[in-house]
Amino acid sequence: MDEKQPLLGSDPNKMSYPQGYPGGPPAGQYPGGPPAGQYPGGPPQGQYPGGPPAGQYPGGPPAGQYPAGPPAGQYQGGPPPAGQYPPQGQGYPAGGAPPVGPEGIQAQWQGDMPEQDVDDNPNAAPAQPSAPPLEKMDTVAGYQNIGFDGSALPPPSYEEAVREPPQRAEIAGLPRIDENEARQALLDFVAENCCYGKGAAQSLHFKDLVHSSAFHYTLETFGEGRSTAWAFTPYSGQPIDGPHNGPAPGPWDIDAKPPSLFQNQKAEIEVPHTASVKPCHNCMAMGRIRCHRCFGRGRVRCSSCAGRGHKTVYRNGEHEHERCHWCHGDGRRRCTTCNGFGMITCVSCQGHCQLKCYIKLTILWTNHLQDHIVERTALPDHLIRNVQGQIAFQEQQPRVWPINHFPDSEINNASQRIVNQHASAFPSERLLMQRHQVRIIPVTQAYYKWKGEDKDYFVYGFDKKVYAPTYPQQCCCGCTVL
Repeated sequence: MDEKQPLLGSDPNKMSYPQGYPGGPPAGQYPGGPPAGQYPGGPPQGQYPGGPPAGQYPGGPPAGQYPAGPPAGQYQGGPPPAGQYPPQGQGYPAGGAPPVGPEGIQAQWQGDMPEQDVDDNPNAAPAQPSAPPLEKMDTVAGYQNIGFDGSALPPPSYEEAVREPPQRAEIAGLPRIDENEARQALLDFVAENCCYGKGAAQSLHFKDLVHSSAFHYTLETFGEGRSTAWAFTPYSGQPIDGPHNGPAPGPWDIDAKPPSLFQNQKAEIEVPHTASVKPCHNCMAMGRIRCHRCFGRGRVRCSSCAGRGHKTVYRNGEHEHERCHWCHGDGRRRCTTCNGFGMITCVSCQGHCQLKCYIKLTILWTNHLQDHIVERTALPDHLIRNVQGQIAFQEQQPRVWPINHFPDSEINNASQRIVNQHASAFPSERLLMQRHQVRIIPVTQAYYKWKGEDKDYFVYGFDKKVYAPTYPQQCCCGCTVL
């Protein structure tokens, strides 16, 4: 190559490079910076001492290249693809002249906001998402009068099968306890009470043991109730089963079975062919709403100095003003919930701008239990409910017949009354199954004498529980009863 031949041609905008630089000259070869447009992918980071010429980054500058923050309307890091929304707190600048908070961050909320910074409340929570307006919901045949709160649906009418009274066996008797068992039950009861003395239980003299039986009748009616209501969830591209797939089935036509009988359970099912996509009503399809902590200002009053920017300290016998280290004397701090942008991701659509609206079927399986206790001694009736006994009778059918063969007529009458009540007590439910039973609980009233006093106590249930409210040694030596 001729040493006198210049490296540049006649056109200053056209450049020829020495052989061996296929991708352009090394960094630093252009004292005044390369001409515009010479780096298709943008120059390497830091190659422009004075900053790149305007428009030289087709895809947007790398993150952090704007020392004072991006220009209004520019999303730092480049705009997201269509349909994509920034994570919570990032927000999009909306232009205009919003207030500038600490660290040069501009709040993006342009709606109503307080005129002054508010106190920082770390426990502030966003408002619960409200339901879309009902007038914007689609009309679905068979579901015209439903809202968002759920409405109970009466079950379809059906004819009961012809039933015949079942054949029932005779009731068997119960074993009885003797004096040794009665004394041991009392000793176990005393041991469970730390302040009770065991001397009386060991030395008492039995006068009589009176045996009786308590009866516990229970009826369980297992019913199914259904209700429908509009529901919504963020739409993120999931499949939509709408009216184009056919008419929606009726609420009682949807097949659903309880996982188990006689247990309270709940299931929620999307009614087929009722879904549609609607713009989010909470954020006006923007994907972001006003921050609930700073109310859109992007900053809050400094809680350390109460917004004054300084603190009063006592030093060398005098009160002095010291600059607040938390807010650096500004009196306000950037809102940590929205990162200073004044906006957060919409709580309804989660930033997706659209909602999937559909009709939700809620199924409640409820076990209705009612009982009746027959106990004719001074033993409180409620103690019989939770002790072990002998099941003398048990029956399960879609519809049970009242008991009419039990030796105690009060149990027969209670069964007749409760069964008749359950037949019409749950008009909004479909009765799936019923079962009833009678338990016999042995009760022994033990009469005894101790130190010349006549007293008694009760032993009841197969687990031999004791009820002894008049036990003579309820406070042992050294204990003080308050």
